[in-house]
Amino acid sequence: MKRTSFWSWFWVAIGSLYFFLPLLSTFDFSLRAKKGVLTFIAYENVFKDPQFWSTIRFSLVIALFTVIFSILLVVPTVYWIRLRLPQLRMLVEFISMLSYVIPAIVLVFGLIRVFSGAPFHLTNSYFGTYVLLVAAYVVLTLPFVFRAIDTGMSAIDVRALTEAAQSLGAGRGTILFRVIFPNLRVAILSSVFLTLATVIGEYTMASFIVGIKAFGPYMSLIGQNKTYESSSITIISFTMTWALMMVIQVFNRDKTKRSSLSGVR
Repeated sequence: MKRTSFWSWFWVAIGSLYFFLPLLSTFDFSLRAKKGVLTFIAYENVFKDPQFWSTIRFSLVIALFTVIFSILLVVPTVYWIRLRLPQLRMLVEFISMLSYVIPAIVLVFGLIRVFSGAPFHLTNSYFGTYVLLVAAYVVLTLPFVFRAIDTGMSAIDVRALTEAAQSLGAGRGTILFRVIFPNLRVAILSSVFLTLATVIGEYTMASFIVGIKAFGPYMSLIGQNKTYESSSITIISFTMTWALMMVIQVFNRDKTKRSSLSGVR
């Protein structure tokens, strides 16, 4: 038992070093903008740049809309497959994984070619390009969202919940939004985190559709021109992603506590 415990902690330590050592090295390098002195000048330069705030705000808004449309697309689809069409599950799972197979550069060129001409003309306006970018990100994050929702759906008895709700007179919309969604809270939050992490740092699609307006192309531009600032912005983006994850976890914990208290009452 002790030997098993030792090896478990050993591999945890190895994994932690593999994960954190590059981050520590990057952080240390970002502090050396002045020779022989550890300073936060690189971070100050990034925070003083108005383009940093505008790009991060833009990417967060795009990520928010991506999350909303992804959840509204995937949850009803997986629910209906689990309830009525289980034979289609493998086919839908295969379709959801196509963004793994098709490179992002191929996908973005295909989207631009199809939706820039008649009858769509999405690339002729700012709003159209934003819609196209959100749609592209929905496709890009579909494997993560589908896998998280499908795993969460497999942990609940969809048929029993549906039949119980129908016996109380609930319609399809009520069942979906007041019965299924609350039971998928953890799965939805997991997909939200994965989507946020993917969208905020994505470069290829953003650079071809909206250019430097997004955070990914902005990070690439900084990396090409400013050495220490590029390291600092890497640490900032990592910290921001983990901060968002912690906020989601705290929100989920508070929701769970409130639900437990309501059940006790």
